[in-house]
Amino acid sequence: MKTSEFKKRRKKLMDMMGDNCVAISPAAPVKTRNRDVEFPYRPDSDFYYLTGFAEPEAVAALVPGRAAGEFVMFCRERDREKEIWDGPRAGLEGACDDYGANDAFPVTDIDDILPGLLEDRERIYYTMGNDAAFDQRVISWVKQVRGKARNGVHAPDEFVSLNHLLHDMRLYKSRDEIRMLRKAAKISANAHIRAMQSCHPGMMEYQVEAELVHEFIRQGARNPAYPPIVGSGANSCILHYIGNSKQLEDGDILLIDAGAEYNGYAGDVTRTFPVNGRFTQEQKDVYEVVLAAQLAAIDEVKPGNHWNQPHNAAVKVITEGLVSLGLLRGKLRTLIKEEKYKKYYMHKTGHWLGMDVHDVGDYKLEGEWRMLEPGMALTIEPGLYFAPRRGLARKWWNIGVRIEDDVLVTRDGNEVLSRHVPKSIDEIEALMAAG
Repeated sequence: MKTSEFKKRRKKLMDMMGDNCVAISPAAPVKTRNRDVEFPYRPDSDFYYLTGFAEPEAVAALVPGRAAGEFVMFCRERDREKEIWDGPRAGLEGACDDYGANDAFPVTDIDDILPGLLEDRERIYYTMGNDAAFDQRVISWVKQVRGKARNGVHAPDEFVSLNHLLHDMRLYKSRDEIRMLRKAAKISANAHIRAMQSCHPGMMEYQVEAELVHEFIRQGARNPAYPPIVGSGANSCILHYIGNSKQLEDGDILLIDAGAEYNGYAGDVTRTFPVNGRFTQEQKDVYEVVLAAQLAAIDEVKPGNHWNQPHNAAVKVITEGLVSLGLLRGKLRTLIKEEKYKKYYMHKTGHWLGMDVHDVGDYKLEGEWRMLEPGMALTIEPGLYFAPRRGLARKWWNIGVRIEDDVLVTRDGNEVLSRHVPKSIDEIEALMAAG
């Protein structure tokens, strides 16, 4: 992504902040996996959104109106010895030349330098509660400035959550962000196609997961956006199953919820299909209800509709389907009002999508569902799950179906970003037969 994109974001944020304030955004800390092995590093989404800087041990400060430059970076200095082991660093010059900082200082000097940026400022935009240790450092900087009161130095007396402004910005995707989301969705779709084509009875769930991850990496997405869910049979009814350790059995259904992360943006796609390539009648019956619910929900994704309208549409179709299958009895309106469908459909129909797979942004404003607007991206993912239970006919047991696509709100309606992967019964069976 071009540095001009990040510069534009910083300017927009500072315009909303106004004068006499400072915004502070730290990078994510490095996490230890075990002993001296670290997890692969991923930058904090908010920090990366503003800077494009992917190294740890860094802090960005935005200081509107600062004469020497409004974007200040604190980061690691170049270190030839450490770079031999861990790879190159941007250093102070790189922070300015490659990432657009007006000033850059060693992160080891932050306790001496950053308090000066707070002097005579009214507000600090910083999100408390994400990192207790860093919270304490911010508080200590404010105390340090307060200690200069007798010298006529004014300390900030108001904290405002940076999330309040930044997360609303992140909700509306730019052209560059939409391009990244399209790519993440396309890679995810290709991986699901590969999984369908390679699937057969006798495989292990983790072998199917390996096909997904192979396709992600082959196409430039180094990591999944979240741990892949590959659940067959009874595991298809566990919403966040990630064990992926069961053998695929002939006659089972297989639910795969997996998405690639491309250049910091998430894909999130779910497909459900039979392990042997042919749906049973009961699997077909359930699948058709879920697919109809998903299509109805996608139709409601358009400007002027509110966030919950797709969910309401899905609930109506699913409840009608449960009645037609003999799994619920009663009047449709009453069943929906009493949420009887939740016995088999217990989650919402989607979530925001972006840099985080469950992306930021309020779903309600002042107690009312948010209106959908162009540039917003979300998932549409209804499902039905029939874990064994008393009173449920055995023929339905262990059928879990979820169908999920990534959807962009456009000026005229919507664009299904993950449309490349089949989801009708005929398409799926044909693809698996050809594979």
